[in-house]
Amino acid sequence: MSSPLIEAFELTKQFGSVQALTGLNFKVFPGEIYGLLGPNGAGKTTTIKAIIGLVDPTSGWVKVQGCDPTKNSVKVKSKIGYVAEKPILYESLSARDFLEFVASIRKIDQASVNRVVTQLGDAFDMAEYFDAPIATLSTGMKQKVALISSFVHQPPVLLLDEPLSGLDAKTSRIVKDLLLLHTQKGGAVLFSTHIMEVAESICTRIGIIYEGKIVAEGTLDQLKTKTGNKSETLEEVFLKLTNEEHEVADKTRLLGEAFFKDEVA
Repeated sequence: MSSPLIEAFELTKQFGSVQALTGLNFKVFPGEIYGLLGPNGAGKTTTIKAIIGLVDPTSGWVKVQGCDPTKNSVKVKSKIGYVAEKPILYESLSARDFLEFVASIRKIDQASVNRVVTQLGDAFDMAEYFDAPIATLSTGMKQKVALISSFVHQPPVLLLDEPLSGLDAKTSRIVKDLLLLHTQKGGAVLFSTHIMEVAESICTRIGIIYEGKIVAEGTLDQLKTKTGNKSETLEEVFLKLTNEEHEVADKTRLLGEAFFKDEVA
């Protein structure tokens, strides 16, 4: 088996009295789209920040292509394309200027930059917006700029946190196809989303994170085996494995009593 492109071992992170990660273990191999799913506060964002090197583990470690971000953060960042849930863009710049700025940091020669940016711009229907200030773009267009910037240096690892947010159906499909092409070329994707249908349709394997650790991992069929019901959707599997199934039922009952009490009576 190939060596993992991303590996976390007994990863823990504590912020004061808050234990964000508690012995997290997982691997992402070449050719995989690994879905990292979990409820709010489960530790997804902390995990991604640890992989990038934005936070140092309290204990344990994480590696990207065998490199530890706490020891060689520049090298690790060179191997990663990252789209945050709320991308930070320099909105006073045009999309073209921003992408050229990103390319200069990535040390990509101008000819390659022009070729890749033009191709990605055409694929995402961005060409006519390249010279407009980012501040004037729609949410979906800003997301496209963030996606293009993550792909521009053709990294082996993509870390995508809700990457389809704000995108129309056509662009979402293009992104999915691009991710599949990336993995077919030996790359890997860590894909974090709250949209279960997206994870169900695109992820090779899924890791469910709950209270700072992976509580279940595998293909969708393997996860269904853990809950004992092959007919369940990923959403139903997820709620069972994170012990939220009964809480959802209780909340729904309370809402029903609050808004539809007369009808129920």
